[in-house]
Amino acid sequence: MKNTILLILLIVLGSCTSSNKKPSNQPNADAIVKVFPKLEPNRYNVAFLIMDGTFNTELTAPFDIFQHTIFRDSIKAMNVFTVANTDQPITTFEGMRLLPDYNYVNDSIPKIDILVVPSAEHHLDTDLEDDAMLDFVRKVDKEAQFITSHCDGAFVLAKAGLLNNVVSTTFPSDIDRMRTMFPSLDIRKDVLFVHDGKYITSAGGAKSFEAALYLTEHLYGKKIAESLAGGLVIDWNLENVPHIIIK
Repeated sequence: MKNTILLILLIVLGSCTSSNKKPSNQPNADAIVKVFPKLEPNRYNVAFLIMDGTFNTELTAPFDIFQHTIFRDSIKAMNVFTVANTDQPITTFEGMRLLPDYNYVNDSIPKIDILVVPSAEHHLDTDLEDDAMLDFVRKVDKEAQFITSHCDGAFVLAKAGLLNNVVSTTFPSDIDRMRTMFPSLDIRKDVLFVHDGKYITSAGGAKSFEAALYLTEHLYGKKIAESLAGGLVIDWNLENVPHIIIK
């Protein structure tokens, strides 16, 4: 008898519990909705190619310069965003964790007007075996107005075949290695950047600021470049920067 009563109570309680349970309007905790950056129209789209081991300065120096163009009047400013081969955070060489804006493997990427290739830890070895990354660089090159590299980012451009018949430079202590790895290329020493056609390669490090400022002067004129430099407390005078402009 006691067992029968207990069974009836369990059935009633179970029914009450089910009837009081309301459908949840909360999204599935496992479902992640990716939010892409808002790209303003009538601007240059500037993509920064990042990956594990990217060096902070070669990324943040040009990023700062280009992003600040939105605060200048009467110019075609820049939309800046990052691209990587993953949706997960990448970790820079110095330990900064960054969430890429676009995954170039899976996402639909907006047209890129300027591609920036910062240096990364393995740009002299294993990164040069990444066919998907190299194919992405080659694809962007077909439509981009400018392709720029900082420090050993030049190795990526060289491996992708973009620097054939182009004068270039890279991190000073890696010039001899780049010449050995790519003996047919014209790689120059004793300059902070080289502009040849649509390609701008720089020595990198803190001098990445100079190469980025040069591109803004090329696009917007000297006054805008000086204004951008002043906003970051940089003394900018192109005549004082060792560089080569081919054409």
